[in-house]
Amino acid sequence: MATHAMTDEIKTSVEALEESAVPCARGVARACDDLPKATAETQPLPAALASQPVEAKSPAQWAYERLILYIKHFEEQLDEKQEVAMGFTGSDAGVLRIEGIGYFAPDVVTFYGRDEEGARTQLIQHVSQLNVMLRAMPVDIDATEPRRIGFRLAADIAQPPGQGVTGKSE
Repeated sequence: MATHAMTDEIKTSVEALEESAVPCARGVARACDDLPKATAETQPLPAALASQPVEAKSPAQWAYERLILYIKHFEEQLDEKQEVAMGFTGSDAGVLRIEGIGYFAPDVVTFYGRDEEGARTQLIQHVSQLNVMLRAMPVDIDATEPRRIGFRLAADIAQPPGQGVTGKSE
């Protein structure tokens, strides 16, 4: 059973409602000093994500949005010789160099990309089974610079549903 601390603070019903819609995240307990101080959980939500109450989002949309924030933050820790890929947890399927993420409400998240041999790969995952391991991979030898998808994906979630970063219907 949840307990609530009593305080002398008085809130309006609107403030209480807004507070209840803000998602709860916990900072990371560190077992070593090498872990960055700022983690995805400690960063404020972008305005576009915070404007819609969590209760109004499907589990797939909410997972999709948080995955994008994790990818963006992970990429910020990489050097110019690395890019993000996704390792498959619990299988020998290898890795997927992430080229896109989507969701199908209410409960499916999809990852698009290429495997280590360059073959097109797509993972369709139910949110109840979602396990994602982000990996730093060497940049493809044919690439002139690392592909940074986190910032593009973060820009995309700021667009209205059905619109991409270009603003055109998809």
